[in-house]
Amino acid sequence: MAEQSRSVKSIETTFRIVDALIEHDGARITELSDELDLAKSTVHQQLATLCSLGYAVKEDGEYHVGLKFFSIGEHARNRKESAQLAKPMVEQLAAETEERVQFFVEEHGHAIYLYVQEGEHGVKVGRHPGKIRHLHSSAGGKAILAQMPRERVLEVIDRWGLPAETEHTITDEAELFEELERIRERGYSTNKEESIEGLWALGVPVIANDEVVGAFSVSGPRHRLNTERFRTELPDVLLGAANELELKLEYL
Repeated sequence: MAEQSRSVKSIETTFRIVDALIEHDGARITELSDELDLAKSTVHQQLATLCSLGYAVKEDGEYHVGLKFFSIGEHARNRKESAQLAKPMVEQLAAETEERVQFFVEEHGHAIYLYVQEGEHGVKVGRHPGKIRHLHSSAGGKAILAQMPRERVLEVIDRWGLPAETEHTITDEAELFEELERIRERGYSTNKEESIEGLWALGVPVIANDEVVGAFSVSGPRHRLNTERFRTELPDVLLGAANELELKLEYL
C-alpha cells in the first residue's frame, strides 16, 4: 500500500507541474519548486521524464508543455459527437451574429470550451478551446446548470464553490437557484458582466436523449448587446441552432 500511495502522489505531482506550466505559459525549475513547495530535485526529475515522453519541452531555460498534449486534446474533443456536429454551427452563428460564439460542455463540474469562433465584430477575451471555466459565472454554464437535478447542482457548488469573478457574479446559493428557475422558464440564460466587466452573453442548452450535452453562447460588449436584439433576436437564433443540433444527435 505504501508503494501504491507513493505512486499516486507522484502522478499528482506530475499533473500539478503540468497545470503550473500551462498557467504561467512556461516556467523554470526554481519557480516551480517555490510555487508548488517541491524539492528542486523532484521537479527536475519530473520534467526530465515529461520531456523524454514528449509531454514537455525546454526552450531558453524554461519548460513548456509539449505538443503531444495537442493530440490528446483533439482526441478528447472529437470523441464527443456533439462537438463534431457543433463546429460548423458555431462558425455559422459567428458569421450570422458577427459576435463571438462558443460551444462548451460540462465535465467534472466545470465548463470546458470546445469551439470558439469570432464573428466580424467579435472581441478577444482569452476564451479559447480547452479553456476551463466555472459554470455559475457564464451564460452557457448557467444554461447547463439549469438542466441539472438540484442534487447535482449542489454537488458542483460543494466542490467548486461560487467564487466571484466580478462584482456582478452570483455568489449566493439561493440566488443562483432562483436564477436557474428563471432560465428554465424562458429557455435561455444571460451573463451581464458576471465574468468580465463590460461583457454580456446569452446562452442556451443543448438537450438530446433527455440529457444536457452542452451549450451554445454568444457574447459581446455591453454597449452592443444591451439592445432589443439581445432580448428577442439572439435568443431565437441560438435556440434554433440548439434545436437543430438536438435533432441531429437524436437521429444519428
